[in-house]
Amino acid sequence: MHGMITVVGTGPGSTDHITPAALRSICEADVVIGYSTYLDLLPDLLVGKEVISSSMMQEVNRCRAAFDEAEKGRRVVMVSGGDPGIYAMAGLIFEIAAERNSSIEIEVVPGIAAVNSCAARLGAPLMHDFATVSLSDLLTPWETIERRLHAVAAADFVIAIYNPKSKKRAEHIALARDILLQYRNPETPVGIVKAATRSDERIILSDLGHMLDAEITMQTTIIVGNSLTFTWHGKMITPRGYRGKYRLGEEQPKSE
Repeated sequence: MHGMITVVGTGPGSTDHITPAALRSICEADVVIGYSTYLDLLPDLLVGKEVISSSMMQEVNRCRAAFDEAEKGRRVVMVSGGDPGIYAMAGLIFEIAAERNSSIEIEVVPGIAAVNSCAARLGAPLMHDFATVSLSDLLTPWETIERRLHAVAAADFVIAIYNPKSKKRAEHIALARDILLQYRNPETPVGIVKAATRSDERIILSDLGHMLDAEITMQTTIIVGNSLTFTWHGKMITPRGYRGKYRLGEEQPKSE
């Protein structure tokens, strides 16, 4: 028998937002491995499966367990929240495959990323160029994160901020906000979304000057608008450029 590893993105958390391909992979698996918080969202899908779960900071051990099980000829699903290729498990699986010079087949099944689900809740904030920056310095030096914040802010990207705050990193979001204020005015719209699509979802529309007044946790994703982003009826919109090109509000010529 030939085992394989499928790295699955389960989306923002609600089972309504898991793709059919991801559901099929989980249903066909012999073993499902993942961070316990994500697996706890999928109880009905794990019935009859062997489940290997662990806590945060055990990513390497989970990946090595996936290869150990696949080398026994088993079909292994490695579960990631959101999309497995964005701050998640796909990269580490391939790194360990290269380290082991493994011949195990690896498939990546994409999922709805946090930035997508949060943007949908806010309106249309990602309609032009955007960048994502994680404020977690567990794997990336803070000096590097600061340089990236300066770069994307200066370039007028819409900015999606992942991992904005934890108990050990309470000050990083304030430092990031101060950097952004060097390039954006305090009225710049900011969307703050916690646990998009889940039962404890919370959506806050704020601005750069007041964003720190909101509750911000590790479950929060923050989207900071660019110089053209505006709010309307409680929604956050970043124009793509249609108004200047097609003169919105004027009747358009009919095509032949």
